Amino acid sequence: MKYAVVLCDGMADYPAPELQGKTPMMTAEKPNMDRLAQNGTVGLVKTVDDSMTPGSDVANLSAMGYDPKIYYSGRSPLEAVSMGIDLADSDVTVRCNLVTLSEDEPFKQKKLIDYCADDISTDEAKQLIQAVQKVLGNESFAFYPGVSYRHCLVWHEGVLELGELTPPHDIPGRVIGEYLPKTAASQPLCDLMERAYKVLRDHPVNQSRIARGKQPGNGIWLWGQGFRPRLDLFSEKFGLKGSVISAVDLIKGIGVCAGMNVCNVPGATGYMDTNFEGKTQAALDELAGGQDFVYIHLEAPDECGHRHEVANKVKSLEMIDSRVLAPLLAGLDAYDNYRVLVLPDHPTPLVTRTHARDAVPFVIFEKKAQKQSGIKRFDEQSARSTGLYVPRGCELMDLFLKK
Repeated sequence: MKYAVVLCDGMADYPAPELQGKTPMMTAEKPNMDRLAQNGTVGLVKTVDDSMTPGSDVANLSAMGYDPKIYYSGRSPLEAVSMGIDLADSDVTVRCNLVTLSEDEPFKQKKLIDYCADDISTDEAKQLIQAVQKVLGNESFAFYPGVSYRHCLVWHEGVLELGELTPPHDIPGRVIGEYLPKTAASQPLCDLMERAYKVLRDHPVNQSRIARGKQPGNGIWLWGQGFRPRLDLFSEKFGLKGSVISAVDLIKGIGVCAGMNVCNVPGATGYMDTNFEGKTQAALDELAGGQDFVYIHLEAPDECGHRHEVANKVKSLEMIDSRVLAPLLAGLDAYDNYRVLVLPDHPTPLVTRTHARDAVPFVIFEKKAQKQSGIKRFDEQSARSTGLYVPRGCELMDLFLKK
């Protein structure tokens, strides 16, 4: 038996006026997802408990079978592990986003123009983070470059209880003052953010981006603090050899901590221009090489939701269906039997442009256990109509694996 999870980050949504009251899942042409739903088990799963923040960290831990209430230690430490940062028990890690801030106002009156600095390239971002490290790095603070706009700050002997640190993708277009770190313990982070702007605003990389009509990465935004994570090994927890395929450090970090094989796919970006075919082939290669389980994470729908890109969110689902799911199913047919689970980790509604805690649709399909479900299309409405509901997301993996 082979197992494959296709995790479409942020795929679930609310009815959108631009789509005549339909969701992107209801609108997209996705014959492969629909076929699985017609011949599989469809329902809703609550991946994020109402007591927790609806981030991709919590939701993907849950989808992978780990109870976030037990295993979650913060978002940034998972990314730090993926980046190969050696963390001490006393280290506090903080997510460090490169963002675009408005230029003319005093720092606290600036607006957050773009939470990802206009899809800044990894090479450009590396130069900017290195510049910040050169000026602001010391025995307490160390900045590490990651992928695109996503980077990491390690605070040695740091403070974990920093109060609420707002994700930048929640506040596009807003004045940053009321969202800056507020507690006395978090003031060093606020100071770093203000000082980083002075380092970055005139950096040659940003001057070049502005000349090319791109938004500059002229600020850092610090959030998502945590400490070194400890997960049970996936192989011991579920008795399977697993692999993770993703473009983002967060998901790779979960895989590393769970003792799974983490694949690095050339051209995997986390956007609509990602190497869909390469990620699919990597999954099939892992299974052919002796792995039992693959977790394919696809970020594009989430990014489109954050940006209110209605047509692109629909298109991203169609691309996943045709360029990931179709060849994946074709490759899996070589095996005597297999199971596929398709789901989002959480909704990223176009109308709110941020994550939500609502239960999300899932479909489980088994080659040798096909059945007529009565469902025609895989979407939020059809999943709700089945009456099947998994209240704790971490239990879905057991249902999928039939443990």
